[in-house]
Amino acid sequence: MATDKRQLKVAIMGAKGYPYVYGGYDTMIKELGERLVARGVKVRVYNHRALFKEKPHYVNGIECIYTPAIERKSLTQLTHTFFSMIHACFSKVDVILVVNSGNGPFGLISKLFGKPTAINVDGLEWLRPKWQGAGSTYFLWASRMATKFFDQIINDSEEMRRVYLELFQTDSKVIAYGANPKESVAEDPIKKWGLMKQEYFLIVGRLVPDNNADLIIEGFLKSESKRKLVIVGDVPFEDKWASALKNQDDPRLLFTGYVTDPFELAALYSHCYAYFHGHEFGGTNPAMLKALGYGCAILALDTPFNQEMLQQGKHGWYFSKDVPAVKELVAEAESNPEKMEYFRASARSGLTQKYNWDHVTDQYLEVFESLVKK
Repeated sequence: MATDKRQLKVAIMGAKGYPYVYGGYDTMIKELGERLVARGVKVRVYNHRALFKEKPHYVNGIECIYTPAIERKSLTQLTHTFFSMIHACFSKVDVILVVNSGNGPFGLISKLFGKPTAINVDGLEWLRPKWQGAGSTYFLWASRMATKFFDQIINDSEEMRRVYLELFQTDSKVIAYGANPKESVAEDPIKKWGLMKQEYFLIVGRLVPDNNADLIIEGFLKSESKRKLVIVGDVPFEDKWASALKNQDDPRLLFTGYVTDPFELAALYSHCYAYFHGHEFGGTNPAMLKALGYGCAILALDTPFNQEMLQQGKHGWYFSKDVPAVKELVAEAESNPEKMEYFRASARSGLTQKYNWDHVTDQYLEVFESLVKK
């Protein structure tokens, strides 16, 4: 196979597609794919056919293949990757990058075809509340299969590398997600929701139990704060847990739902008093990277992953997983405006070289070229 950068052909699959930016994996594919193309790499992304009304073959130099899926909640993503893997293995791509540890078993297909592969396995999927029972068992098994069938395991944090070493006796290469810091963001977009600069706390993320929005909301409402708590995000399906959260009647709560306009989202981050990060399972979190990049004072759940991202308290404060801790942290944040200002001023310095998208691309390219040479 050719190893020249200009000839290398990479297939990427396992997310919703390009340029469909919805979550962390979709963002990574966009940022990585566009940079690889700029360096002369031929990039193919497998798109979830049902999500794209228009289906151009090429977008910004990236080849888009639209593969089907069995449209069921628990089967959509897995079947989409299965069909994509079959297609890629019958094509002339040099190397395949898969995202999501749930796709671990499909590495057997590429191994049978002799296609070099890498997989970004992300977080502790088997511990997430939504995958109780059979789902949890599947994700743990699938993650183990990824270590058996894929040529290179990629994790996005040192803590996740440690987990894979302990659980599966498999080392991995650590490549973090990148960030796009912005120094100056207009305040006007937040007026859409009747908000004023630094007069609100912020949560950004899917309304699922493992992001702990319920805990943060309850602790905030028990505090004496006169500020609002703005919750950005939702779930793309009917969910009793999320509905119960959104149905709480308190003038200090503002649920915006999904905010798809990047300027509005940037403004919400940039002008909050502090950003609450309750994500519990996973490595480098894209929402946290945005908070650092937009200069937020960060109040994060105390987990090894969040400790790593905030450099053990250099760029934020932590709270334990209980309501009184959140209540106390709200009071402490409000009584220490100078410390919040310090966190805001120093946040972007937390985006070290490993969170630079060009550096991230360098690392992925090294992995691809190494796999092809083998």
